[in-house]
Amino acid sequence: MKNIMLGLLATIVFSCASNAQKNEITNDDCNIEKVSKSKREWKSQLDEMQYSVAREAGTERAFSGVYWDNKKKGVYKCIGCDLELYSSETKFKSGTGWPSYWEAVNPCNVKEIKDISFGMVRTEVVCARCESHLGHIFNDGPKPTGQRHCINSASLKFQEI
Repeated sequence: MKNIMLGLLATIVFSCASNAQKNEITNDDCNIEKVSKSKREWKSQLDEMQYSVAREAGTERAFSGVYWDNKKKGVYKCIGCDLELYSSETKFKSGTGWPSYWEAVNPCNVKEIKDISFGMVRTEVVCARCESHLGHIFNDGPKPTGQRHCINSASLKFQEI
């Protein structure tokens, strides 16, 4: 019985240590008006996949999102609050199956959060206005930034220009 209890305790401690250890690392100096909605309001606005990704930090399957291979010119906006996030001008084909950009339209429009969940160190990116989860940033992108903002299509809406 003692071993079962110790095993259970270890599982709980490990789960707590590996879940969503996140710290904001940028953007406190930006003057973005925040949008806050109840869970009920978000669920009425977003479909199931959009809610899972944007509000619960889920991830859509690779090559399944509507924008991973979009080649039209335009602006990608937040699904939650319509804030402009990325431009087709900075979109590139990363081969990952998710839309990828080498920088945001405005660095103040996205917030970076150090994410050490699931035993990895990553940089999560969220909308600075409504804090919808967008995806993650990796340092394997093209010049000039060397970054790859790997973003879920479910977090975006596209406005063609």
